[in-house]
Amino acid sequence: MTVSEYKNQIKGKRVGVLGLGISNMPLVDFLVSAGAIVTARDKKERADALSKYEKLEKMGVRIVCGENYMQGLDDEIIFRSPGIRPDVPEIAAAVKNGAVLTSEMELFFDLCPCHIIAVTGSDGKTTTTTITSELLRAEGKTVYVGGNIGAPLLPLAEQMTPDDYAVVELSSFQLQTMKKSPERCIITNITPNHLNWHTGMDEYAEAKHNIFKYQNENGYLVTNYLYDSVKNLRSKGKTALFSNSGKPDTKTGVYVKDEVITYYDENGDVPVLDCKDIKIPGRHNVENYMAAYCVLYDIVSAETLKKVASTFGGVKHRCEFVRELDGVKYYNSSIDSSPTRTIAALSSFKEKVIVILGGYDKNIPYEPLVLPLFEHAKAAVLTGATAEKIYKAITDNSEFEKSGLEIYKESNFESAVNRARKIAKAGDTVILSPAAASFDAFENFEVRGDTFKKIVNTFQKG
Repeated sequence: MTVSEYKNQIKGKRVGVLGLGISNMPLVDFLVSAGAIVTARDKKERADALSKYEKLEKMGVRIVCGENYMQGLDDEIIFRSPGIRPDVPEIAAAVKNGAVLTSEMELFFDLCPCHIIAVTGSDGKTTTTTITSELLRAEGKTVYVGGNIGAPLLPLAEQMTPDDYAVVELSSFQLQTMKKSPERCIITNITPNHLNWHTGMDEYAEAKHNIFKYQNENGYLVTNYLYDSVKNLRSKGKTALFSNSGKPDTKTGVYVKDEVITYYDENGDVPVLDCKDIKIPGRHNVENYMAAYCVLYDIVSAETLKKVASTFGGVKHRCEFVRELDGVKYYNSSIDSSPTRTIAALSSFKEKVIVILGGYDKNIPYEPLVLPLFEHAKAAVLTGATAEKIYKAITDNSEFEKSGLEIYKESNFESAVNRARKIAKAGDTVILSPAAASFDAFENFEVRGDTFKKIVNTFQKG
């Protein structure tokens, strides 16, 4: 279906939009321009979002807000914000009464005229998405990047052509109700995450699986050989694996051979990139490049891969160098909202680091983080809602006493950053890698990372 055909279809229909976040505001504009009768519902009280609500009302949008914002939900079509579970009673009742439940991303998949490459995973999906888009651009393709990062893609669908590429990062929240899969996709890994939102690990994994579940025989899935949670997944079409250690047993894939990223198929091995040519640090970024090249092996040349790898400096808030002061280097990796992300960040450095940990509790265990902390950190500064949970996981470990790891607890984020500075000496590295989400103290991980950088950049020499 084309965008114009869809707009004609929903003209005069009663359409509800649940949640007025980044992706749904442009969605409202789109729906209003199509002549839909739009009701926007949001949990924020009127006084807390007055200018936003008044702007929408001037467009003819009905606003229902506050604690009971879902009361009376009876629209013909309902667009769910990714953060709202699809099975809340009001939504379930509306669907039972005939409402169509969808989302901005699901509609984009229905209307997008170009090639879609999607990326999901518990860790590494943003960097992998970005690398994939950089490779395509360097190859001369027209590329649109969005989904869980960047600008909403739906408003851009009309200008896309069949030869273009949309590279889309998808969260489990977005994938939860997806009924259409992209032609090519990557699952970087699946490890415990967002268990405060999902009913458990099974539901979380099933949501991730939707990225390839609806592919046909032309579909292409790329996933990680080193994770049991994903290594045995198979698309109805073609499946390839990438591996940082050892050659996978699929017909096609990418692995590291003698520190060279190597593509293989039935014709044998083809070296494509020396690991030392990758500008951004960390073994996990070798995996990110393998995943990106694996999904693009027949589109992007090895020359393009090397050009991008040697020049691309990384994504903000992901092992982002902030400054060096008094011989101490400071890195912002605020995106690290799970233990596995933090483990990957810590292993990027040769020396033991001082790490700032803690934040919003997503009900994920911290025991897997402890031994990597002993190996890669000289000190841990704990703060936020998960500070006690992390502290207990560390101190309960039988190796704690002989590990030499110093632990500090601080009541707020700024105090934690200042504490890290006080204990750091020339030659040390301080990294913000929280292993937790930001919502206990910040709107999102970007604000947390920017706050860290602001504090660090106010430090005076000496």
